[in-house]
Amino acid sequence: MDTYLPHMRAGGIYRLHNFFGSNNKTLYRVSEPSVTITFSSTSVLSELEDCSVCFPGDRFRFYGYEEFNAACDLKGDLYDYVGHIKLVNGQVLNDSLVVDEAEIASTRRVLLHVQTHDGPVMKMYLWDKAASDFGERFKASGGTASVILVTTLNPKRYGGLYHQLFLIILRSALSLSSMASSRIFMDSDVQATRDYLNWLNSNLDVAKRVDANVVTKTETVTIGELFSYVKQADAKVVAWFECIATIDVVHGSRWYYIGCGGCHTKATKESTTLMCKKCGKSDIVGVAQYLAKISVYDNNDQAVFVLLGDSGHELSEKKASELVESYFEANEDEGSDHLVSVPQALIDTIGQTRKFIVKVSTHNLTGKTQTLTVTKVLTPEDPDIGVNLEESDGERVKRAAENIEGEEPKRAKCG
Repeated sequence: MDTYLPHMRAGGIYRLHNFFGSNNKTLYRVSEPSVTITFSSTSVLSELEDCSVCFPGDRFRFYGYEEFNAACDLKGDLYDYVGHIKLVNGQVLNDSLVVDEAEIASTRRVLLHVQTHDGPVMKMYLWDKAASDFGERFKASGGTASVILVTTLNPKRYGGLYHQLFLIILRSALSLSSMASSRIFMDSDVQATRDYLNWLNSNLDVAKRVDANVVTKTETVTIGELFSYVKQADAKVVAWFECIATIDVVHGSRWYYIGCGGCHTKATKESTTLMCKKCGKSDIVGVAQYLAKISVYDNNDQAVFVLLGDSGHELSEKKASELVESYFEANEDEGSDHLVSVPQALIDTIGQTRKFIVKVSTHNLTGKTQTLTVTKVLTPEDPDIGVNLEESDGERVKRAAENIEGEEPKRAKCG
């Protein structure tokens, strides 16, 4: 195609000599025509200036949740999707969202949560070129793009090879996966995205609602079952689970970090200022954010959880910034580099039984760490809310978890 594509233009009509013709395959078919034309090394392409032949215009073949669900894992026709983005790699779509192109280049993957009108939320995996194209287009939009159209998607259910327990948990997770033929369009690129963008701008209240049967709904498991999932040889899917456990230890290691006031990424200290590598700003306002490790247990097992962002606030009912500011107000002689000890608000949680929404991350699946990230904290009596993972501040500071330094655990004592 490198030979011919530079000489072709949209809307042009061409005569092709010397080509291969074959019946269209039935597996992963990308269009309705029954014949496929393939270029050869001897193909000759010439443009027709005046042609009275009429060709039907290209059109998208859109599927919604129900159609994709019915076609799941059948390896049949590949259909197109249009809707709005709710999450990008676990981060909420907002003005401060910055897509890490280096991370996309490394992982060759982008995970979106998408929704059409007020229907169910679905996961969409963009791979390889589709992932890099998304990163480029999203950056070009200034991080404001909200509507996405992706062609030729393969509906799949991840988890079919897992242990029976996790087969039950993950069978409901319908996902859309891009193929080599997939193309990305956003916001005003084509008429279909422009039409959807007009609908979205007129129905923001509807678009913000999440269906009760949202795909990101969590399942309740024990600590032992969490680790069983991590150890599964085929477990490659980042997932969220509910886990009810009792707090046993608040570790004496650093329980907070200073993050960017915008994106909450860990700030880098310069000689006289703080900078944010993610935002690219060299002089930012630093805000204390939770990075607290706790040991928990249930009937049979123990684990170490790390509380990030809002999850620490939900557990202690105090913001990290408030606790740090209160300490320095009461200890004016201490320098800004002084490490604030574990606050009483966290110590008082020892012995409490809570419902934790826990993320099994890529680092857990690859064996880099056994520490599990908490994205939300509830009381065990709280009703099933189909947890809105989108609002988890912990996802916005997930990189901070990678910088936790291992220390000997210290049991915090009350008083």
